[in-house]
Amino acid sequence: MKVVVIGGVAGGPSFATRFRRLNEQNEIIMFERGAFISFASCALPYYLGGVITNRDSLIERTPEILKQKNNIDVRVRHEVTAIDSGRHMLAVTDLKTGKKTKETYDKLVLSTGARPVLPSIEGLEEAHNVFTIRSMADGDRIKAFMETKQPEKVTILGAGAAGVELTENLQTAGMQVTLIDQANQVMPPYDSEMTDFLLDDLMDNGVDVKLGETVSAVTENGHIVHLADGTAIPTDMLLVVTGVQPNNELADSAGLDLSEDGHIVVDEHLATSAPDIYAIGDVIETTSRISGLPIASMLSSAANRQGHLLADMLNGAPLTYPGFTGVSAVKMFKLTASMVGYTEQTLHDAGITNYATLFITPFDHAYFYPNAKRLNIKLIYQPGTGKLLGGQFVGENGVDKRAGELSTTIAGGLTIHDLPGIELPYSPPYSAPRDPLNMAGYVGINQLNQAETTVLYANLTPEERKQGFFLDIHEADKPASSDLHADLEIPLMELRNRLNEIPADRTIYVLYRKGLGPYNASTILRGNGYKVKIVQQ
Repeated sequence: MKVVVIGGVAGGPSFATRFRRLNEQNEIIMFERGAFISFASCALPYYLGGVITNRDSLIERTPEILKQKNNIDVRVRHEVTAIDSGRHMLAVTDLKTGKKTKETYDKLVLSTGARPVLPSIEGLEEAHNVFTIRSMADGDRIKAFMETKQPEKVTILGAGAAGVELTENLQTAGMQVTLIDQANQVMPPYDSEMTDFLLDDLMDNGVDVKLGETVSAVTENGHIVHLADGTAIPTDMLLVVTGVQPNNELADSAGLDLSEDGHIVVDEHLATSAPDIYAIGDVIETTSRISGLPIASMLSSAANRQGHLLADMLNGAPLTYPGFTGVSAVKMFKLTASMVGYTEQTLHDAGITNYATLFITPFDHAYFYPNAKRLNIKLIYQPGTGKLLGGQFVGENGVDKRAGELSTTIAGGLTIHDLPGIELPYSPPYSAPRDPLNMAGYVGINQLNQAETTVLYANLTPEERKQGFFLDIHEADKPASSDLHADLEIPLMELRNRLNEIPADRTIYVLYRKGLGPYNASTILRGNGYKVKIVQQ
C-alpha cells in the first residue's frame, strides 16, 4: 500500500512515524510546500523573546532523519496543486525547480493546517516591517529583522493567545509593546470574569493595551499605526496575529465536503467525504466530545493525537476518534490561563443556553504553606444532570494541572457530582486536603440543590432592587466587596451576633467578593430563616 501525506508540521509527521512503526512494508511519501517539517510553531514566541536560544531545538525532525530512521520519503518545497480522487492521483510541483509531476496514492492524508489572515487595513501589505507568525520561516524572518533593525517599539494586532504570548516575551526582552484588539477584552473566548485578571497582568507589566479599537491604516512604510479614533501610534515592528483560516484549497477543488467556515468535514474515523482520503489537524471540522456538535480542532496537540490515532485505524485497529474537547494553556507575566471545553461565549455561539456557572477563588495550595495564591476557577455545567461543559482557570501556580484534571474528568464522563470524590494528590506545597476542584464540586452541588443562588445585579428587576436588602460582609480592614450600594456592612465574623440588624421580611442580597465569604454568609443567614441570594456586579 502506498500512503501519501500532504503537510509536514504537526499531524503529518505524527501519522507517518506511527504508521511506519506499525507497518514496515508500506510506502510512505510526505509532501511539504515549506522548507521545514516537524517544528514547534508554538515555541516561536519564546524563541523571539530569547527564552529559547537554540533555534535548532525547535525542529524535532528533518527529512534526512525521517528517511534514515523511519524510511519515509519526505519532499520539502513540493506543493500538491490538485487531487484527482477518482483516479487516486496528485499533481505536484517542485517549488525549487518548477518541475510538475504526478503521484499516485492508495491512501491520502491531508494535514494542510491553517494560515494567518491579514485584516483589510490600508497600507498593511505594503509595509516592510509587518509580519505574521505561523511557520519556521516566519520566525526566521522576524528574528533577522530584530537582529538587524533592533526594534524598540512593537505593535501587536490581536490579543488572543498568540498575541499575548508574543507580548509577554517581547516586553520581557526589553521592547515596548502596544497590544491592540477590536474586541473589548483580551484572550477571547475566555469570559470577562477571567480576562480582567489577565488585562491587569499585562498593564502591570507596562504593556500599552488598547481594546475596542480598530486600526484604520498603516502609513510611513509601517512605522505609524492609525486607529479609527484618530490616535497615531509610532512603531518599529508590527506583528499581526488576528486569526487563521484553514488551508482548504486542495480539498475544495477535489470536491470534499467543507463546513460553512471552510474546514474539511470528517467522520469518527477521520475520513473525508471522498474514498481513501483522510484529514487531521487545524484543517478539519470534527465533533465536540462534550456536546456532539460540529467543532474545529485548532490545536497542535490535537493534530498530533489525531495523526497517531489515524495510523492505528489505517493499520486495522478497531478504534474511533472520540471528538475534540479543547484544552489549552497560555503563559502571561505572573499569571497562567488555561481552559477546557466551552466558555459562555462559545456556548452562545453554539446555540447552547441551558447551562449554569460557578466561580470560586480558593488558594492554589495549602494556605499555611508560604506563597499561597488565589486560583480563579470558573466551571460551566448543565443544570439537572451536572454534566461538565467547560472550565477556565487563572492564577500563578497549578493552573494547567487543574485544567488537565478537569479535561480527564470530562473524558471519563464524570459530572460535577463526582468532583468532590476525585482523589487528587495532596501535599502542602501543591494543594490542600480538599483540592480546588473538589471545592468547585461542593459549590456546584450546592447550586444544583439550590442551597446557594448567585444572581447578576443587572438581571434583577427594579422591584427586586428596591425591595431587596443589600449586605456587605467584608472585614473591617478589607475594601468594600463591590461598587454596589450596601444597605448595611457587617463583617462576616460578627454576622451571627448582629442578625437582629437584618430585616427578616426582605430578600437579603449578599454582595459577592472573592473567596468563600459570601457562601458562608448565605449559609448563616439561610440557617436562621432568611431568604438569601448572592449578587454579583
